[in-house]
Amino acid sequence: MRVLIVEDDPLLADGLTRTFNGQGFVADTVASGYSADELLRRDPFDLLVLDVGLPGIDGFEVARRVRRRGDAVPILMLTARDAVQDRVHGLNVGADDYVQKPFDKDELLARAHALVRRSRAAQRDVVSHGRLEMDCAARRCFAGGVPLELPPREWLLLEYLLRNVERVVNKEQIIAAVCRWDDDMSGNAVEVYVSRLRAKLEPHGVRIRTVRGFGYMLQAAADDPR
Repeated sequence: MRVLIVEDDPLLADGLTRTFNGQGFVADTVASGYSADELLRRDPFDLLVLDVGLPGIDGFEVARRVRRRGDAVPILMLTARDAVQDRVHGLNVGADDYVQKPFDKDELLARAHALVRRSRAAQRDVVSHGRLEMDCAARRCFAGGVPLELPPREWLLLEYLLRNVERVVNKEQIIAAVCRWDDDMSGNAVEVYVSRLRAKLEPHGVRIRTVRGFGYMLQAAADDPR
């Protein structure tokens, strides 16, 4: 699970990073609204922990921009403000939950996990494209009706490509999506896994296209004449 922490207090940001990393998240931290907006445009996250009072654009504006782009990432807002109107405003611009500073660490983590669970439950268990179908709940994958045997890394890579179908994703995004925070994976390893998947998918009319200088994109071969 990948979380973006947006907090301009260095001590609090460090504490939050340690807390989430200790719970199996991959935590990235930025200190301004502009930096958060730029990163969210580029990379996918499972959770956004967003302070309201930020330099540049505040947390309300970051949340507004996220939702305007159609990004459904769960947003947990942090604030020192206790006015009801501020909490209501945060929810109205797209926040999913609100925690007031100072907060209890266990409560924060419980709310964070609840938001991620709710978000994942809303995703379809069965995703498909062309002749490819993945049943994520049953952990079964079919290409042209033929079951595929996929080791864990290949499964995670294919699921990530399928959930971002017809969209170019780069190696860094793939590594963040398939690795735990304490795992190590190189760009060369991504190429190896992509090659293995291609060998299994292309006989069934499913292609992983390389977009030179940018990354990879999953598409049905029949829709993409060479």
